[in-house]
Amino acid sequence: MKRILFIIAATMALSAPNVFLSAAEPLAFKDQQDHTRTLMGRVFNRQDEAVQKAVVYLKNTKSLAVKTYITDPDGTYRFPALSPNVDYEVYAEHNGARSDTKTLSAFDNRKVANITLRIK
Repeated sequence: MKRILFIIAATMALSAPNVFLSAAEPLAFKDQQDHTRTLMGRVFNRQDEAVQKAVVYLKNTKSLAVKTYITDPDGTYRFPALSPNVDYEVYAEHNGARSDTKTLSAFDNRKVANITLRIK
């Protein structure tokens, strides 16, 4: 009888931390989602007209991975779910012309950063 009570008590003791860990996991996952940021902006030409179908390049300076976005008819672009702990470089190209490269710093703590790019 004592052995059965010991096994039950040991099983309960071992499973109790798992209950607390699984309850905490969704909160940790939620916090990770809340800490992303978005980069958005518009691309203009020399005449300050919005440039549609420009290719916007976003480079992660840690991994060197590059994402692209083709601008909307009003010249807008958007890169959601970016890491807050990484610097990103962004520039646009259209018909062989290119904008200056701008940086979104890891020190920039805005949830939504807006960077305007001008094709030269």
